[in-house]
Amino acid sequence: MRKTAITLLFIPTLAWGGPVVIAALGDSLTQGYGLPEADGLVPNLQTWIDGQGVEATILNAGVSGDTTAGGLARTEWTLTEDVDAIIVALGGNDVLRALDPAMTKQNLRGILEITKDRGVPVMLVGMQAPGNYGPDYKANFDALFPDLAQEYGTLFHIGYLEALRDTPDLSTVLQRDFIHPNAVGVDMIVKDIGPTVLELISVAQQ
Repeated sequence: MRKTAITLLFIPTLAWGGPVVIAALGDSLTQGYGLPEADGLVPNLQTWIDGQGVEATILNAGVSGDTTAGGLARTEWTLTEDVDAIIVALGGNDVLRALDPAMTKQNLRGILEITKDRGVPVMLVGMQAPGNYGPDYKANFDALFPDLAQEYGTLFHIGYLEALRDTPDLSTVLQRDFIHPNAVGVDMIVKDIGPTVLELISVAQQ
């Protein structure tokens, strides 16, 4: 009888030990705009994670042109029962439309409230505004991401494009629009954000 009881106690542990599922909620940078599917951010991040010997599945929830408002609108149905964690990488299109940083912050807070209610751990990816909107706009926009990460206790990465910032010739890592990364740029981004994604997986396993 005792041997049977011990065996039964281990059944839930074995059933729970499946791969972590992460939804990557974002815009064209996440979606893989301008690239063959295999060269996109999510497939390459998946390959990198697999190479670390970690069982995790990254779902591509990137929509080209999406703003933080669009991301908020689809957060509920992105967080299916199978999703264990989420990467939130939105805000670039808010900047391109010169939207008020306060509105961007409100939308991102809405996303983080939903994830908080669901108990889903988050990796928030920051974004930096260009200087042509003025110093106040840039300061307010740049600061809202780390501020929200601290407020909600999420993991934080300064930005997808941070890995490319010190590249002497940006034409080697960006597509012709000088906004979206090419395959070389994607590889650099994946290696830069990968360790934080591993942290997210670790948190989701707890």
